[in-house]
Amino acid sequence: MSGRGVWLRARARLRRFPAALAACGDQAAAYGRCVAAAAAGPAELRRDTCLEEFQALRECFARAVRLCPR
Repeated sequence: MSGRGVWLRARARLRRFPAALAACGDQAAAYGRCVAAAAAGPAELRRDTCLEEFQALRECFARAVRLCPR
């Protein structure tokens, strides 16, 4: 049994990633700012601190991947 088909599908998804990231620049920047602000202080970064921003980025990626040509 060959794993070649798995790698071909994975490479195809990775080729679409730059377009998806470009389409979600605002959401990615907002998430990055939130994580940076949460990690900048003396307190440690906690789980779900930036959950709202992460969910917005995740939804944007899902929309962008559906719209990107294969």
